[in-house]
Amino acid sequence: MQQMVYAVYVVLPVILLWGARYTGHGKFNDEFLSLEQSKMLQGFLAICIMLHHIAQKTCAPWMYPPSRIVHGLDIFVPSGYLLVSVFLFFNGYGVYKSFHAKENYLKGYVKRRILPVVLALYTTTFIFFIARLLVGEKMDANQVLLYLTSIDLCNPNTWYVIVLPFLYLFFYISFKTFKKDGLAVLSTTAFVVLYLLLGTSIDHNDFWIRGEWWYNCVFLFPIGIIFAKFENKIIPHLKKYYWVYLIAALAAYYPLYRYSDFICNIFGYYGENWGAPDTILRRRISLLSQIVLTSEFVFCVLLLNMKLKIGNKFLKFMGSITLEFYLIHGLYVELFGWQFDGGVPSPYHIKYVIVYVLVVFALGVASAVPLKMLHELILGKKKAGPASKKQLKAS
Repeated sequence: MQQMVYAVYVVLPVILLWGARYTGHGKFNDEFLSLEQSKMLQGFLAICIMLHHIAQKTCAPWMYPPSRIVHGLDIFVPSGYLLVSVFLFFNGYGVYKSFHAKENYLKGYVKRRILPVVLALYTTTFIFFIARLLVGEKMDANQVLLYLTSIDLCNPNTWYVIVLPFLYLFFYISFKTFKKDGLAVLSTTAFVVLYLLLGTSIDHNDFWIRGEWWYNCVFLFPIGIIFAKFENKIIPHLKKYYWVYLIAALAAYYPLYRYSDFICNIFGYYGENWGAPDTILRRRISLLSQIVLTSEFVFCVLLLNMKLKIGNKFLKFMGSITLEFYLIHGLYVELFGWQFDGGVPSPYHIKYVIVYVLVVFALGVASAVPLKMLHELILGKKKAGPASKKQLKAS
C-alpha cells in the first residue's frame, strides 16, 4: 500500500500535460507569459507545494524517530523554495506589466495588490487558531496575541504571503518616488537586496524572519521585473537561439543543484548552532548559490513554456484558487500527520501516504473554494470581462 505513493509521479505529468499542445518546429507559444498560462502553471505548482509539505511530514531526513519515515515523496522535501521562486517571478513580472499597461495603476494599488494577500493571510490564520485550540494546544494571552497577529506563525506555511505584501510595497514606493523607469527598477531591486542582507543577519527563529526559506528565493521578484522591462529584447534573442539555451539550461540544472547543495553543506545557514564566527558571511555565500539555482530553475520553466502551451479545465480551476489552496491545505497536513505544528499530537494520523495525499488535496480544495468566495465577497471583486483579460500578461 505504501508503494502506491509513487503514483504521484505518473499523475502529476498527466495533470500538467493533459490538453497541452507542442507548438511545432520554428513556432513558439507567444502566450507563455499570459495571465491565463501563468495562473494554470501556478495552480499546478500549488499541488507540488502541497506534496512538499506532506513530504516534510513523511520522509524528511530530520524526522524523529527515523522509524516514522516513509519514503516516496523524497524529491519534494527540498523543493519548496524552488517552486515558490516561480510564483515570485510572476509576481514581479505581473506587477511591472500592469503598471505600464494600466493608466494611474498606483491609484488604489494597496487595495488591489496588497489587501487581498493580507486578507487571505488573516482569514486562514484565524482558522488555524481555532484548530490549535480544538487539538488542545495550551497558550497564554501573549501567545494568543502573537498567533492572531501572525508575528508567531499560527499557520506555519505563511511566510510567502507575509513577505509578498512587503515586496509589493517596495515596488509601490519605488515607482511612486521615481519617474524614470530604470531608477524605479533599481530602487525595487535595492529594497530586496536590503531585505536579503537583513534576513541573513538574523538567527533561525529570531524575530520575524525565521530562517532561510523566508528569503532564499525572494530575488526572483526583481528578476521578474527586470525580465518584464527588457522582454522585447530578451524573448526574440531566446527564440533565435532557443535550442542552444534549452539544452544548456537543462544540462546545467542538476550540476547547479548539486553545487548549491555542496555550498550549503560547507558554509550553511545554521552557523549559530555551533558558534561559527562568520555566520552571516556563511549565510550570504549559501544564499548566492541558491539565487543562481532558483534563477536557473525559473529559466528552465520559462524555456519549456515557450514551446509547450498548457491548458485544461482542471488547471484553470486550480489556477483560480491557488492562493487559498496554498494557505489552507497545510491545515490538513498538520491534522493528519504525526503531530500538529507546535508539538501537540495530531488528532488522527493517516498511515498510508497516498491516502494522506488524497485527503489533504480533497479537503484543501473543498476549503479553498468557499474561502475564495469569502475573499471576493469581502473585497467586492468583480470578474474581468473577456476584453480586459487579453490586455495584460501575468497581471
